[in-house]
Amino acid sequence: MTVLCLERALLPEGWAERVTLRLGADGRIVAVEPGRGEGEPVPGIVLPGLANLHSHAFQRAMAGLAEVAGPGEDSFWSWREAMYRFLARLGPDEVEAIAAFAYAEMLEAGFTAVGEFHYLHHDPEGVPYAEPAELALRHVEAARATGIGLTLLPSFYAHGEVGGAPPGEGQRRFVCDLDLFAKLHERCARAIRDLPGGRIGIAPHSIRAVTIEELRWLAELFPEGPLHVHASEQPREVEACRRVHGTTPIALLAETIGLDSRTCLIHGTHATEAERRRFAASPAVLGSCPITEASLGDGIVPATAFFREGGRFGVGSDSNVQIDAAAELRQLEYSQRLASGRRNCLSEPGRSTGRVLFETALAGGAQALERGPVGLRPGASADLVVLDPDHPDLLGRSDDRQLDGWIFCAGKAAVREVRVGGRRVVEAGRHVAKDGIGARYRPVLARLLS
Repeated sequence: MTVLCLERALLPEGWAERVTLRLGADGRIVAVEPGRGEGEPVPGIVLPGLANLHSHAFQRAMAGLAEVAGPGEDSFWSWREAMYRFLARLGPDEVEAIAAFAYAEMLEAGFTAVGEFHYLHHDPEGVPYAEPAELALRHVEAARATGIGLTLLPSFYAHGEVGGAPPGEGQRRFVCDLDLFAKLHERCARAIRDLPGGRIGIAPHSIRAVTIEELRWLAELFPEGPLHVHASEQPREVEACRRVHGTTPIALLAETIGLDSRTCLIHGTHATEAERRRFAASPAVLGSCPITEASLGDGIVPATAFFREGGRFGVGSDSNVQIDAAAELRQLEYSQRLASGRRNCLSEPGRSTGRVLFETALAGGAQALERGPVGLRPGASADLVVLDPDHPDLLGRSDDRQLDGWIFCAGKAAVREVRVGGRRVVEAGRHVAKDGIGARYRPVLARLLS
């Protein structure tokens, strides 16, 4: 049994000193003993690791490459065309190298698990690889190399627009029929069983890419595991859904597959008031990606009302234009301030906004990715993020004030050490395998940009 002594830690019941953590051989917590002071010292401010509930890892390599104004009005849709052109050059080796680099950065930034919403399935001509799950399995290997907890969400993508329109040329690498997707999913499920902390779910891409009949089929064929869907990200999507189905995307999903505890709807930036209330009253999770939503001009999610109505949420890095757990939480709160002209929107009277944001996203992310018990408690994975109390933005503070300092000031620069399942993966702010991971990533990026 591994025994750790946490100098100062945030437990489900609050802050505690000299916490003895006893871990089983599987990296899960067997016992939590505040004030005991036994075991290998872990100095610093110890937090449970956050889940990054929504990632498209390959997009990390195109971060910053879509920031030149086009001849028309730039939007999500013009960015999407740039993304299609970029991914045409990616093969399996490139995908794995990029994913490993992104996952290492996530760990360095305070994320200890990731939900990989994986829709890049085929070769550049749209032909399935001999191993139909080739690119998905490369993400499994990237997770194995970095130590991040992976919930793999293979995405079903069949159409180009709401109502079953044929896919465009830029989407040919994503498209599966139902039989091919079932085979691909089976291969992913087999591979993930051998990955420590691995989980498997499904991701019907969106109502743009999946018909109502296909949604029902997917929910029935895969009744267990997380189910993630992009929903109400753009006004054009909402308008098309009204035109074809006579209702809005989240309402349509609620009627088709339901909003249960395994459901995570990504974005929801253009949810109607009625949809928002129905969503907040359900056990489903909102997957907010505030930095990407700002980057793409998606809009501002109505998170304040959703939060006050009891809604559950977590955060994701999505396009990976910036990877920083604290920055995602900060951007979510700041977006609400910009929309309302008020401060401390996602909080409660007398409470630290950073603490409320962190604990809400901790619970929502763990639920969305099926990571098990939440926080530093028996049965949970020993996923630890250790902040440096000597960082200038944390000096002279304690407990919730330090948490606020991390989220609203220091960000990933204050992350000193990270452990996943008790195994140290980040030391002195740097992933322990960063040299090798970077050596693979740099030539890939040079080839892609040449």
